Amino acid sequence: MKLSFLTLASLLLASHALLPAADATLPQAVDQAHTELWRRFVDPHGIIRDFEGDLPTPEDCKLGRPNAIGWWSPIENGPMFNGMYLPAICERARRSGAAADAEQARRLAQGLIKCASVSDVPGFIARGIGTDGTCHYPLSSDDQTHPWFLGLHAYLKSGLPTAEERQQIVTKVKEVATALEATKWRIPCEGDFKGTFRGGFTGHLFRDAVRYLYLLRATHEITGDAIWLERYHKARAERPAPGTKTRAEICAAGYPYDREAIAHIDESQLWIYVGSQASLSQLIAMEKDAALNALYRTGLTVNATNALPALKGHATFDNNDKKIFGNANWRAVYSTWFPQPTQEDAARLAKISDKSKRGERKDYEARHMKNPLAAAAIISLLGDGSNRELIEQVIRHYDYSKLNMAELFFAECAYYALPLEK
Repeated sequence: MKLSFLTLASLLLASHALLPAADATLPQAVDQAHTELWRRFVDPHGIIRDFEGDLPTPEDCKLGRPNAIGWWSPIENGPMFNGMYLPAICERARRSGAAADAEQARRLAQGLIKCASVSDVPGFIARGIGTDGTCHYPLSSDDQTHPWFLGLHAYLKSGLPTAEERQQIVTKVKEVATALEATKWRIPCEGDFKGTFRGGFTGHLFRDAVRYLYLLRATHEITGDAIWLERYHKARAERPAPGTKTRAEICAAGYPYDREAIAHIDESQLWIYVGSQASLSQLIAMEKDAALNALYRTGLTVNATNALPALKGHATFDNNDKKIFGNANWRAVYSTWFPQPTQEDAARLAKISDKSKRGERKDYEARHMKNPLAAAAIISLLGDGSNRELIEQVIRHYDYSKLNMAELFFAECAYYALPLEK
């Protein structure tokens, strides 16, 4: 039997009706998440670190410790996190009118600019910054690059930037987009990996289609250059091999379209789809063609419907859990090292860890905090306020002062994507 979106929501709410509610009110929970993020995870450059831990040195970045990709280091996902979080802080600043909130948005935007300004390779977006204020790992990814655009686009639309900041951002976006167009939207690497690429946007999956279309359309809106709109019109009608659907039609299929290619999306990978959902929302806002708009809106709804069951993952999270977050001492957990002349070598090294030192807390937070909060953000981005009670229940569940991972920012993403109650 196929259940409707509303029916699923009703069943989930009923199944958790007997669970004890968190002591915090919703505003208190959101403010606690906000305070903890800025107290512990945002670095002096305005870049969100993954966790509190020893920063990589220039030598670490050059040699590739813990690995050349930068996985499992505190500077693994800076532009990804900044970019997904910036729309939330911009909305917070709009609602509050507080200069402090506007300043935080500015810091995050400048953090993104910093990530695009530390390499001599055009179009390279660094994952984060190490001890000397410039060192970084040589391998970026599409997961870092797409949110870089998303965050700066949101900041520009917020009305917060000064004229000077606006020009700086427009110039940098045009620079990065032009470089990526030259690589056919493949992500360039640097250092010992210069001349190779890591990921891209022109593939056949849902994530590929929605992000590629968003990047082209947003670059047009940011720069005003007609060529990007022409490229968007061409790309949306193309049918990436080996499939038969156009990119716009793939967008309508939502993230279930990727389930065969990406394992365990619903259980643990929803966090990588928050940016895709935000991109669909922005495409809807930018697209004037009613038929195309309907395709994007269908995908938005499909994603929200499929993410709904993942909300229940919060219910088994124990705020008093004492599992060890050994990842904070990443040098001890990932002590094995060998030269990595290829990306494959780097990925192989990244799989080697001392499990006795790693502990289970990271996986626990990923499954029962990160994934439910990401699901809440995906549902909130539907924009109609549906399932507000469930979403708020998830946000209120956590004691954010006890969390080790920066992905607690998804609580604010979910909260500020909900429309204000009338």
